[in-house]
Amino acid sequence: MTLPFKTLIQLDKAAAQPVYEQLSGQLGQLIRAGTLPARQRLPGTRQLALWLGVHRQTVVAAYDDLLAQGWIESRPGSGTFVASHLPNIQPQPLDAGTPTRMGTQTGFAFARRVELERPVLSSPVGLRFDDGFPDARLAPLDSMSRAYRSYLHWGNPQAHVGYGDVKGHPLLREELSKYLNATRGLRTTPDNILITRGSIMGLYLSCQVLLQPGDVVVTGETTWAGATMNARRAGATVHTVPMDEHGLDVDALAHLCERQSVRMVYVTPHHHYPTTVTLRADRRVRLLQLAEQYRFAVLEDDYDFDYHYLGRPILPLASADRHGLVIYVGSLTKSVSPGFRVGYVVAPTDLIDELARFRRIIDRQGDIVLEYAVGQLFHTGEMKRHFRKSLRAYQSRRDHVCAMLTHELPDWVQFQKPDGGMAIWATFDPAVDLARLAERALRAGLYLSPGLVHNPAGKWLNSTRLGFASSTEDELTQAVAVLKRVLEMGK
Repeated sequence: MTLPFKTLIQLDKAAAQPVYEQLSGQLGQLIRAGTLPARQRLPGTRQLALWLGVHRQTVVAAYDDLLAQGWIESRPGSGTFVASHLPNIQPQPLDAGTPTRMGTQTGFAFARRVELERPVLSSPVGLRFDDGFPDARLAPLDSMSRAYRSYLHWGNPQAHVGYGDVKGHPLLREELSKYLNATRGLRTTPDNILITRGSIMGLYLSCQVLLQPGDVVVTGETTWAGATMNARRAGATVHTVPMDEHGLDVDALAHLCERQSVRMVYVTPHHHYPTTVTLRADRRVRLLQLAEQYRFAVLEDDYDFDYHYLGRPILPLASADRHGLVIYVGSLTKSVSPGFRVGYVVAPTDLIDELARFRRIIDRQGDIVLEYAVGQLFHTGEMKRHFRKSLRAYQSRRDHVCAMLTHELPDWVQFQKPDGGMAIWATFDPAVDLARLAERALRAGLYLSPGLVHNPAGKWLNSTRLGFASSTEDELTQAVAVLKRVLEMGK
């Protein structure tokens, strides 16, 4: 049997991949597909080179590659053959078109997890009201670059870029411990801190270690979908309690605890996600009392503590925890930039040790160079200067966009000026179809979330987050103008 090699094999001499590798790979595909069966004699190197219009040494190199991989064998005096030890494969129909590529469907079944069906957030470009992202243009990139270079250019590379501490770079853990103690009233040592790739990893690890199938996790009626996804993925049942202008309804939580066992309560008390309200002081005290009484864990997600505009912010729940009941999770992705995947978990040492042991099976360690660089920025004070500079910028942007919304859109949008954070929780007039508005705004050059992910089951809030931190005041002025124009067009 003589196969149409000139038709079956398509070589691109202009491609970055060497031609001999292209030839080796495509011959291997023909063997694996059964088109070239076991013990099939292959053309001589001169003949195949002539058919394909390549140099004979290209074919020799391709055959050598296949020989090394065990797909073919050479028989002195007889030629080159497909390896005889390969199983017989039902030949596939010849395809005269382009080489076969990986398909879209697996050849085996797997379960699709309903709890994972959630849109993935990305950083939109152009005019935008995003979810509340930081302005990467303010990030201390020059200082970060210098810290990277210094780390890579001194000392033993094996120690600097080899395997490191699974809990995170020691410098960052030490500096972060000092910073959290000074700014949040915590009482940590580096042993109380696990560095993660953003807060989402901290939530995942905590849920996987602490939750068992059937456990009950309680959240606010509106909450961050990433938290509920992690709880459900661990097999837990999620219950919700109402939210109001003072945060989580702890009386409703107490009634729930009376009826059934609660394993964990997830809260974002500093600026509740998505509504931005702050959990009132008396409710904070009551929540910790309930945790002590019913022995449940409090998973405190403090994603934007560094941005509070009314003087000194309220300290975290973790600062008042005396019984080891609060797991404190934070991140620099909201404080600096989402591209810096540095988060942390703060907890008693025994839990940190267990989280670190579990972390090894999904991610041996973090980015130790990035962690060192961030630790160095804390050590030199550059990170604190960045927080002060961005705090001023974000407060000015908050004030500007709130004034614009009040002046330009009073009949369409209702909101409370947030005390902190990087987004406004805006409720639109019931006559406005927020999903359709988001579509029209996008066509007009403005990104606006339709807010669908924030709706509790069976409820339509007609609300969304209007992130302001990532845009300048001029950009925010343009964004409000576009939003006003789109709203007027839809009347």
